[in-house]
Amino acid sequence: MAYYSVAASSSFSPACVVLSAAVVVKESCLSSSFVQTGSRQLENGFLPLSVKAFSSSSTRRNWISRNSAKQRDDTLVASADTVSTETGKFPLQHILEAQQFDTELLNSIFQVAREMEEVERNSEGSQVLKGYLMATLFYEPSTRTRLSFESAMKRLGGEVLTTENAREFSSAAKGETLEDTMRTVEGYSDIIVLRHFESGAARKAAAVSNIPVINAGDGPGQHPTQALLDMYTIQREIGHLDNIKVGLVGDLANGRTVRSLAYLLAKYTGVQIYFVAPDVVKMKDDIKQYLTSRNVHWEESSDLLEVAANCDVVYQTRIQRERFGDRVDLYNEARGKYIVDTKVMSMLPEHGVILHPLPRLDEITVEVDSDPRAAYFRQAKNGLYIRMALLKLLLQGY
Repeated sequence: MAYYSVAASSSFSPACVVLSAAVVVKESCLSSSFVQTGSRQLENGFLPLSVKAFSSSSTRRNWISRNSAKQRDDTLVASADTVSTETGKFPLQHILEAQQFDTELLNSIFQVAREMEEVERNSEGSQVLKGYLMATLFYEPSTRTRLSFESAMKRLGGEVLTTENAREFSSAAKGETLEDTMRTVEGYSDIIVLRHFESGAARKAAAVSNIPVINAGDGPGQHPTQALLDMYTIQREIGHLDNIKVGLVGDLANGRTVRSLAYLLAKYTGVQIYFVAPDVVKMKDDIKQYLTSRNVHWEESSDLLEVAANCDVVYQTRIQRERFGDRVDLYNEARGKYIVDTKVMSMLPEHGVILHPLPRLDEITVEVDSDPRAAYFRQAKNGLYIRMALLKLLLQGY
């Protein structure tokens, strides 16, 4: 059993507290301005993400230093420069956007994900997160993301509190703010997975949360865990992430998955990206400008066959009806223009793969499913391993 030394601000009154597993808070440490767990340290009095020696969530949260909103905000997107698997430290408090990651941190997450593949194959499972509770708050529909997170938590021995349609079946329907919901739910759980219909909602939630928040998609903003599993899938399928050519196809204006993926692709050298989209849903300028600033070659094309012939990865997405509001005419204009079918597959290199974040409508024909290069269901399975890795890392470190 690990020994935890916990030091906090002078506002903590107990001189000595002994908790499960030899957890000692010494009077001489009470004036310190840091909290330390083993070799892991978080400044400004924030609770270490891995402290589980406390006998209950409410007891643990009574020890959290109530820092100002500005101090919280400064830690939302922590630098990944300090990642160290040797000390067990995971540098991020929340998973909010793809920009949080660098290649070193990505590689370390992928390594843990590979370990989770073995855990999942082991019929006995794992109890590494026994005693932890994960709350899933989904204000938009989800199948793969919600179920894979819940499966990940249970496969690691944890438990789940869930609401499938928080927009309708929670106090949000009564007018409760997201911030108040987060402050409430953090009292019942150890980590929160949030999907919301507004871009930037995950950052708002994390700003008031004293436990880890994972962005499971915020409107047309970002979907960082999807991008992580996409990159993991590309690495597993192609064998490397440098010097690859990727075609991003479909609804690029509203697609949070392709936005997050573009940010991560830009971390690697020699990457070339091709945008193939109807005029009404072309990739937005902020992503193009970011790629240019990172010296990533990108270009737009209207010829899916040509792009498929030149790419290692074709990442297809659906045209998102829910993002068009009343503009049904624009939706109909965009839908069905670019479809991956057997003709496209005939152009794709033998080593290439087709990815899709799912769900699909008619943008990939069912005839493609039997082609071994159709990797989208393997991609969905990889989401389990990535999310198992993230839950373990956020709650316990390496």
